[in-house]
Amino acid sequence: MSGQTVSRTPHFALHRVALNPNACSNVALDTNEVTDARPTHSKPLFAVQDTWLGVIVPKRWAKRAVTRNTIKRQIYAVSTDTSCHLPFAAHVVRLRAGFDRAEFISATSDKLKTAVRAELQHLFAGAKTSEKASAKS
Repeated sequence: MSGQTVSRTPHFALHRVALNPNACSNVALDTNEVTDARPTHSKPLFAVQDTWLGVIVPKRWAKRAVTRNTIKRQIYAVSTDTSCHLPFAAHVVRLRAGFDRAEFISATSDKLKTAVRAELQHLFAGAKTSEKASAKS
């Protein structure tokens, strides 16, 4: 969550932080300390450069587990459709407001799924436009 907010919709927010394999720093050890046999050179924890995606769907905004799981499935499905357009970075999609239970009575209704999917497509499209804008400047 320390990354920047790239895109936002009424119910979701997309955060991004760049993966920098050279971000690991060497820790200087005191000569009086007992050291272990591990090397002291800098090495990234994960050597894979890829698009990472995390999902946060708090119980505060989706009370039922069925609803949370449905929303997560929609996030992962839409992200795989658009993942080729996202840069190599760690992304987090966060549910920031609940869907109205009076309008979406069933937790797994097609109406809820299409509403979530449409909003997520708008969220990822907003991330693409913000990426293009930052690349131009």
